[in-house]
Amino acid sequence: MSAFIEQHRERFGVEPICETLGVSASAYYERASGRRCARALEDERLLSKIEELHEANYLAYGSRRMWKALLRAGESVGRDRVARLMRQNGLQGAKRRGKPWRTTKSDPRAQRSPDLVERQFCASGPDQLWFADFTYLRCWEGLVFFSFVIDAYSRRIVGWQFAAHMRTTLVLDALRMALHQRAPGADVALVHHSDAGSQYTSIDYTQTLNDAGVLSSIGSVGDAYDNAVAESFVDSFKTELIADRVWATRSQLELAVVEYVAWFNNERLHEALGDRPPREIEDLYAAKAGSIAPTRSKLGTI
Repeated sequence: MSAFIEQHRERFGVEPICETLGVSASAYYERASGRRCARALEDERLLSKIEELHEANYLAYGSRRMWKALLRAGESVGRDRVARLMRQNGLQGAKRRGKPWRTTKSDPRAQRSPDLVERQFCASGPDQLWFADFTYLRCWEGLVFFSFVIDAYSRRIVGWQFAAHMRTTLVLDALRMALHQRAPGADVALVHHSDAGSQYTSIDYTQTLNDAGVLSSIGSVGDAYDNAVAESFVDSFKTELIADRVWATRSQLELAVVEYVAWFNNERLHEALGDRPPREIEDLYAAKAGSIAPTRSKLGTI
């Protein structure tokens, strides 16, 4: 547009051309002088902040969560403006894709606990309801299996483990880690919910739950909705960390997952939590309960 005006300005004049084309003559003069308007300068500053937050959050945030992150960072900006800047500069959130490979294999001979949750996925406080599951990851050295336990109230990952196999010890070690971090003296019974996989119905696993005074709950066979909180985490985890990334060794992959869990627990904004991270939710709960605990370190809360 500016080139066209420049080409014909001597013949017709700038203002008549701009009026005919329906553009601002003052904007043309400003561009021609090399000066940049205040809005353009602010867009550039905001874009730099957006790119910084995008990189720091695993390129996972779309425009809505990026807008929330900017507000939390003290930026007074509209959601539409954030969406425009991200769209114009090719920035987008992580995209879900594909169908997961099912790792669950039930044992028809095992006695299973009843479903105590019945798709009621909420809790009134931490350490009242846990969901457990595991999934597979790939690297050049082969498969790695990642087991985890997640708290229903805060969505915090309270226990996890890696192994090159799917035996009971994989999920049992994740459970033991979660039990070790559990706050003592809870006055509400803790319910542990999982799918009907043979690892979770094994004698060793159920005995560990019984010894800790934890109530076991198991969903129906082959129904992902019965363990939707865990399934949702797997979906987010693979979308935000695993997709489009490749690791050469198991140790590199495990380190990346540990860093991701620390971010997930301490920094990641969860829509189900009012766009706040799990650490903040648990700190607010402790404050309301009148027993404010010291903020955990990043390594201590993963």
